[in-house]
Amino acid sequence: MRQIWLWPKSGENTYKQVCADCHGTGVLNAPKFGDKAKWVLLIAEGQVTLTAHAYFGVRGMPPKGGNPNLSIEGFSDALVYMVNNSGGGNWKSPDAKTIAAINKEVEARKAGLNKK
Repeated sequence: MRQIWLWPKSGENTYKQVCADCHGTGVLNAPKFGDKAKWVLLIAEGQVTLTAHAYFGVRGMPPKGGNPNLSIEGFSDALVYMVNNSGGGNWKSPDAKTIAAINKEVEARKAGLNKK
């Protein structure tokens, strides 16, 4: 039996595979990779809030960047990569406490939409 190892993808790889189509070109007004003027406003929302809202889906962006199999950890690392390469952030890969806070914010966003 052949064994296949599934290594976690780096933020850069996830960006290239999932995010670059939109964030590389600015599709639907997506903040382009490296565009400090657009990213600085998003970065100001904070890592937990921005990650949760983007993971849930925000503005023209679909949930999970359009990849239904993307984990919160993989998504978070891709966002860290984009933020840190856009001239306005110095985020770290989220630890377990930060991931828990992101998940809590995602759930709050779901609950808020269910009330409407």
